[in-house]
Amino acid sequence: MMQTLATDIAPDTDSDAAFMQLALAQAHLAADCGEVPVGAVLVKDGRVIASAHNTPIATHDPTAHAEIMVLRAAAQALGNYRLDGCTLYVTLEPCAMCSGAMLHARLARVVFGAPDPKTGAAGSVLNLFAHQQLNHQTQVVQVHDSVLQHACASVLREFFQYRRKKKAPA
Repeated sequence: MMQTLATDIAPDTDSDAAFMQLALAQAHLAADCGEVPVGAVLVKDGRVIASAHNTPIATHDPTAHAEIMVLRAAAQALGNYRLDGCTLYVTLEPCAMCSGAMLHARLARVVFGAPDPKTGAAGSVLNLFAHQQLNHQTQVVQVHDSVLQHACASVLREFFQYRRKKKAPA
């Protein structure tokens, strides 16, 4: 579900960790809806502009990844498809589709929680952001907080363990 917010994070907190916690809350919402638990938050000038989570199952839309949904909501909120000066926080390393959309949106930074060894396009499988010949460069950072990295990975691991158990014959 896409959501537009205007939330300030206290200036004395570690803002990357605080914003990633908000993305993690979105991932939990996705899991509650039966979606792959990925959450995203888009921030500009220390304010949350939009937050979203995966919705491809509910919307029957293969492009309804958390990152795409939050980019759409933020572009609407800001009245511009260019999201200059914005940072996107996402609980899972973005795929190629989402990475491409982030580059087209001209994001300043992308901060992700858990690496994705199967489809990650920010360093795990390939790194779209590393191509200097592209007309825009976006800084990519994996969260440095090992607790948050673990939390982002755990929500995914637990979700898929539950689904495998549920499908297993009795």
